[in-house]
Amino acid sequence: MSQSFYERAGGEKTFNDLVSHFYALVAVNPILRPMYPDNDLHGAAQRLQMFLSQYWGGPTTYSEERGHPRLRMRHAPFHISKVEHDAWLLCMKDAVDGLDLADDLRDELWQYLEAAAAAMINA
Repeated sequence: MSQSFYERAGGEKTFNDLVSHFYALVAVNPILRPMYPDNDLHGAAQRLQMFLSQYWGGPTTYSEERGHPRLRMRHAPFHISKVEHDAWLLCMKDAVDGLDLADDLRDELWQYLEAAAAAMINA
């Protein structure tokens, strides 16, 4: 049986590092930080880590706790224009670049993140 992307990329540690780095940047980003309630940055980070881990073949905790991801629906209440999209990708690119990943894994992850970010634009 072949390993999942999650396993090949380093499992929980890699996805924890990615999300931790990303949210450290979000916490000080003037465009993104106001989109999060003061008391929910940690919760948002947990949800993103669970989602990405599950998406890439890791534990199914996200679906067990939250049901189907329904990303567009969950992001619908937020104003997401090209400005927010670009700010999100800037933070995420820095986080992805900070991972110790083989180029093919980094490219696959980045392609997904770019496509997912584009799909969230609603304004």
